[in-house]
Amino acid sequence: MARVTVEDCIDKVENRFDLVLLASHRARMVSSGSQITVERDNDKNPVVALREIAETTLSAGDLKEELVHSLQKYVEVDEPEPETVPLLGAAGAAGVDADDTDIMAERMTEEELLRGLEGLTPPEEHPDEEE
Repeated sequence: MARVTVEDCIDKVENRFDLVLLASHRARMVSSGSQITVERDNDKNPVVALREIAETTLSAGDLKEELVHSLQKYVEVDEPEPETVPLLGAAGAAGVDADDTDIMAERMTEEELLRGLEGLTPPEEHPDEEE
């Protein structure tokens, strides 16, 4: 049986520190039940992980992405920034400053508008009083 050495993997992952991080992360994944992509040959999980990297059955980029994702505590979500909506009327009208035109307004979807209209109750009807 051939032993996996760092030299077998170094052309796939150039930095030895990154190689150790990726192989240890993959070995933990195998320990937790992940499917292996090479024959086990009575090898332990770190050796299996190194063999997977050496034989390129797993992409080093994918392993690195999974490692980074597993270490993240907060995942930032890109949300669109609110748009500025100018005031109705002219900006130079009496009593309106130029700074007042940069008011932020929330946009309402059609579904939110319909839900709001359904929640409104009709006005109470008063019977006409006859004299």
